[in-house]
Amino acid sequence: MTGQEPEVLPAPEDNRRQALYWRLLARLFDQEEQATLESASLAVVEDIGLPAALLDPHVSVDALVQRHPELAAEFEGLMVPTGAGAGAETASEGVGDDGRDRAAEVRRAALASKVLLNVFASAPGTVTAGQLARWQSDAAWLERAFGCTPGSLRGGRPGGAGAGPSGSGGGGGTPDLSRLIPAIGPELGAIEADLVKRMHLREVLADPELAAQLTPSMSLIEQLLRDKNNLSGLALANAKALIRRFVDEVAEVLRTQVEKSAVGALDRSVPPKRVFRNLDLDRTIWKNLTNWSPDEQRLYVDRLYYRHTARKTTPQRLIVVVDQSGSMVDSMVNCTILASIFAGLPKVDVHLIAYDTQALDLTPWVHDPFETLLRTQLGGGTDGTVAMALAQPKIAEPRNTVVVWISDFYEWRSEPLFESMAALHRSGAKFIPVGSVTSSGRGSVNPWFRERFKDLGTPVLSGHIRKLVHELKTFLA
Repeated sequence: MTGQEPEVLPAPEDNRRQALYWRLLARLFDQEEQATLESASLAVVEDIGLPAALLDPHVSVDALVQRHPELAAEFEGLMVPTGAGAGAETASEGVGDDGRDRAAEVRRAALASKVLLNVFASAPGTVTAGQLARWQSDAAWLERAFGCTPGSLRGGRPGGAGAGPSGSGGGGGTPDLSRLIPAIGPELGAIEADLVKRMHLREVLADPELAAQLTPSMSLIEQLLRDKNNLSGLALANAKALIRRFVDEVAEVLRTQVEKSAVGALDRSVPPKRVFRNLDLDRTIWKNLTNWSPDEQRLYVDRLYYRHTARKTTPQRLIVVVDQSGSMVDSMVNCTILASIFAGLPKVDVHLIAYDTQALDLTPWVHDPFETLLRTQLGGGTDGTVAMALAQPKIAEPRNTVVVWISDFYEWRSEPLFESMAALHRSGAKFIPVGSVTSSGRGSVNPWFRERFKDLGTPVLSGHIRKLVHELKTFLA
């Protein structure tokens, strides 16, 4: 054996971690228990001081944390790749020559397996309101494990509208979600949508106790909007209550992003009001420095300067056109709420148009997103030319008009629609094509339109709704 490298055996902690991950994979692809993996995982979990309930698929993360509060901090930031998550601060025994804390890795593997299984290994069959609520809670714990605020990956909860990484477990910085989890947001949304579809929603809404268990999410709101014409009585009242609750919560998040908008440029032709709150103290001191008396150590002020606060009164017109086909529900909800918020600002004249194969002018209800959403009819094909026919007469002063067009642009009549959009852009109006304004920041756009908008100099705005808020604030400022 002389001259040969000694055989390197895997550390015991590596074997334990592998056993936990093999169990995770087996459970994800097969609901049946694998006795050997179950017993090995149980031995590992008990040996490292974690509760056996961690392996019970029927125990939610919420229930586990209620019984063992000390675990809450370990779930926070658990999967942040920097290793700075709370779970990384556990026992340092088992640190190898390579600097890896293998004992902590085993512990994180056990906790990660729990939250991943609870979210991704959903049972088939009919779903109850309680099961949906439990899944939503477990999904929120998974989002926390990635260092994000609950709802920001799914795009279905209010936090997603303006939330990013929470940093609670992220250590020295916020994770780059676009690189860390490129597909998990849509996947979570798809699972939630499937759970909602498998739930007897009408029967749940008709029962006040079951309806009270529902947590409003984008998937649930989509189903309610699709089915609202088939509901009546108590079921309809509960459906409206859920929609109203969701709308109010999303509006609260979006309002914080919009509220600092200063609409209209300062009008310096109007003399400033000579009141104390407008006093420009720095300018007053600077302009009167020649009156400084060194002997008396006093500054004599012979003129006061005030700030201009009057703004130009030319109203800005905001026209929002939203594709209300089934693939654009998230954008429809978010933009309806956003339009109502901008409609509440001074000197902004907001118009809202929704379309599929027909167009509907929702401007009379633009101040109330709840009433607006109740008037939408989701589904069907898309023909943007009918929406353009409604939008064009509203453009009285192109230079003071911004048109936001939200769609995936998979259109029936592509050429004539693009030509009318290009003409609108050339007229001097600001045209903003938007591929998605979702909470998760993901969406699909017809590549034919994407390339032509780019050549036109108006590239498609895709991503988080914050991008659209920024564009509108810039134009209206």
